[in-house]
Amino acid sequence: MKEYFVFLLLIVLYSLPEAHAQEPLTPRPSPLEMVTMKYEDTYVKITYCRPSKKGREIFGGLEPYGKVWRTGANEATEITITGDIMIGGEKLMAGTYSFFSIPEEKEWTIIINADLGQWGAFTYNADHDVLRVTAQTESTDQIYEAFTIEFEQKGIQKTNLNLIWDRTKVIIPIEFL
Repeated sequence: MKEYFVFLLLIVLYSLPEAHAQEPLTPRPSPLEMVTMKYEDTYVKITYCRPSKKGREIFGGLEPYGKVWRTGANEATEITITGDIMIGGEKLMAGTYSFFSIPEEKEWTIIINADLGQWGAFTYNADHDVLRVTAQTESTDQIYEAFTIEFEQKGIQKTNLNLIWDRTKVIIPIEFL
């Protein structure tokens, strides 16, 4: 009788989905990345996904000029700031926001938006923009295969937030307050 209950228990346990070995997770084609910058008690954290060029024309092609872009792949890029900062000459209050952009050939519009948890820019709502600034572009000598966001220290309280992909670099000045 005891063997019957053990056998029955094994059947029940095996039938539970959690009891089965799970399929290995496949890596995302555009992997998740996070970059940070800190000055005194304030830090900036940007979470984004890194799409790759893969031989494609990027700006003006894959990412058309004049159209709101999630500034990465998959989920909309998010920026978290633990203290107030100046970004592109405009004050941004501490908080977590979505980070969008509108690419153009010579300059981009950088958009900080209050709506979080968005997939792409499909539900982007300009009525929830917290901040819009213009940032200049420059051409790079090197081709960046994967979209890259990086900080470039420019002084004690200043840094540039650089968005780089293919041969395009967008420079967004940040000042810690």
